[in-house]
Amino acid sequence: MLMKSVFRGQTITKEEGLVLYEDMVLGRSFEDMCAQMYYRGKMFGFVHLYNGQEAVSTGFIKCLKEGDFVCSTYRDHVHALSKGVPARSVMSELFGKATGVCRGQGGSMHMFSKEHGVLGGFAFIGEGIPVATGAAFKSKYEKEVLKNDKVDAVSVAFFGDGTCNNGQFFECLNMAALWKLPIIFVVENNLWAIGMSHIRATSDPNIWKKGPAFGIPGVHVDGMDVLKVREVAIEAIARARRGDGPTLVECETYRFRGHSLADPDELRKPAEKAHYAARDPILALKKYLLQHNLADENELKSIQTRIDEVLEDAVDFAEASPLPPRSQLLENVFADPKGFGIGPDGRYRCEDPSFTAGTAQV
Repeated sequence: MLMKSVFRGQTITKEEGLVLYEDMVLGRSFEDMCAQMYYRGKMFGFVHLYNGQEAVSTGFIKCLKEGDFVCSTYRDHVHALSKGVPARSVMSELFGKATGVCRGQGGSMHMFSKEHGVLGGFAFIGEGIPVATGAAFKSKYEKEVLKNDKVDAVSVAFFGDGTCNNGQFFECLNMAALWKLPIIFVVENNLWAIGMSHIRATSDPNIWKKGPAFGIPGVHVDGMDVLKVREVAIEAIARARRGDGPTLVECETYRFRGHSLADPDELRKPAEKAHYAARDPILALKKYLLQHNLADENELKSIQTRIDEVLEDAVDFAEASPLPPRSQLLENVFADPKGFGIGPDGRYRCEDPSFTAGTAQV
């Protein structure tokens, strides 16, 4: 069984390095823009940002194929961006607009794109793990039962350390091991479950050890180093794709902001936050690219400039986009809305002035 990963100094090409850097900078800059828009009243509800954890999303998702699947958590914006969902679509969804990736009906915690293999962000912890397991089962069934040799899709389930004491996590580890499903369970261990320290919340803080208990390789990797994450990702994805089954990967990372934008972040000690801020994964990759002559300062600055333009465009697009029409209210709620949502005449009943007769007027 795999235990703690050993970084073997994997080399990357200039093109690979710039792809990783651009994706990480896009994720960080997008989240910073979200914070601005949230405090300006452009977004509503809870918004959970990904700052500091970019090496995990980029390290794994940029190793996937177009047809592979990703399941996320409520911290899902950057996973969607890494998988190729346009910044315009993600920003518009955060604004609650009809042009959003879920037409404004999902919001911050529920990014979904069938086209890009993003099977959803999930507000409750552990919800995405069974969905990712189901997608992995689909891939195996199509290949082995339906004899479709062209199918080799793998699934990646991202979740936090707080989820690893949740029943669905253990049930899906067992199921994936039993059926050797093509799935990678990626724990983004940022050391805090809202305001609960990971060390205080579990009997054994080494999450990767839970894998071998089910006959699954367990790997621990520095989640602040995209090259180390990428090395582990390549091996785990290849293992899943060739039919050798699942892998549990614990990426030890850190979020640079509070749990959500509504969190004053007063529980974590300043010294702890400063320690991880000094290990910023984007600055670490930048240093690597410069030291190994894979990029120069001008190239990296041009990437930042290009991303700034993309985000300005995304905000302008979201602001100019229309709100969802009232007729969209009951779509994707009922499999067959006739009788409740749709009247005998085929029209939405909520459009009938008599539908709300006798209720409080709002």
